[in-house]
Amino acid sequence: MLPRISKFQPPQRGFNFENCLRNNTLEAQASTNALKPPKARKTGTTIAGIIYQDGVILGADRRATDDMVVADKNCAKIHYITDNIYCCGAGVAADAEYVTQLLSSNLAMHSMSTGRQARVCTANRMLKQLLYRYQGHIGASIIIGGTDLHGPHLYSVFPHGSTDTTPFMALGSGASAAIAVLEDRFKPNMGLEEGKQLVTDAITAGIIGDLGSGSGVDLCVITRRGAEVLRGYTQTETRGKRYASYRYPLGTTAVLHESVTKFELVEETVQLMDTE
Repeated sequence: MLPRISKFQPPQRGFNFENCLRNNTLEAQASTNALKPPKARKTGTTIAGIIYQDGVILGADRRATDDMVVADKNCAKIHYITDNIYCCGAGVAADAEYVTQLLSSNLAMHSMSTGRQARVCTANRMLKQLLYRYQGHIGASIIIGGTDLHGPHLYSVFPHGSTDTTPFMALGSGASAAIAVLEDRFKPNMGLEEGKQLVTDAITAGIIGDLGSGSGVDLCVITRRGAEVLRGYTQTETRGKRYASYRYPLGTTAVLHESVTKFELVEETVQLMDTE
C-alpha cells in the first residue's frame, strides 16, 4: 500500500514513484466508465550513420507518419547543428525538431564564448543531459555525427538520455533491418562512394521492412572541409505507370438472361422539415 501523498509535501530525493498510485486510480476509473487509457503512439523512421575514411555519412528516410496515416512524403530528418555537426532524428517529429534547434543554439553560443569550433562530444553531452532531465517524455532518438580536431565521431542518443558510440549505428522502427545490412558489410576505412552505397542500402532495407519508413533516402556527408546534404539521393517509391486501358466496350461480357420487374407507386407522403 503506497502512502498518501500530499500536494504540499516536498518531493523526496532519488527516484519518485508517487505517480504509480495516481495512474492505478485513473486506470480503474477509466475501466468502470468504459474509457480506454491512452496508448503509446507508434512512430516510424529509419536513420543510420557510419564513419568512413574521411569523415561521417548520415542517412535517413523521408516519410513522416501520424499513426497509420502518411502525413508527409518528403520530410527532412537530417538536421543542422553546426557547420561540422549534423544529426538524424527519429521518434516524435516535433520533439526531434525542437531539441535539435535548441542544441544548435546552445552550441553556437558555446562557440562564441570559447572562441573555437564546437566538438562533437560537447553536442552529445548537452543533448543527453537535456533528454535525461525529462526522463523519456521527449520522444526523440538522435544520431549525432560530425568531425572536429580529434577526427570523425558518431553518437546515438536515446530518449531517456543514454548514449552509445560505435563506428556504425541505426535507430528507428526500421533499425533492425538497417543494422543487419551494416553489420554484414561495414568495414573500417571505407571509401566515400562505398560508404554512401552502404548507408543507402541500409536505409532502403529499413524502408522495405517497415511501413512507417519510406519515400526514399537522404544522405549527409561530413568531412573536415565541411558538410554536404544530399536531399532526394534515391527515390524508393514512384507512382506506377498505366500501360493499358481498362475500359471495355459494351457487350464484352455476354448477358445470360434478362428479367424486368415493374413497380407501381401506391402512396406518396411529403414531410416538411422544421428549420426554425
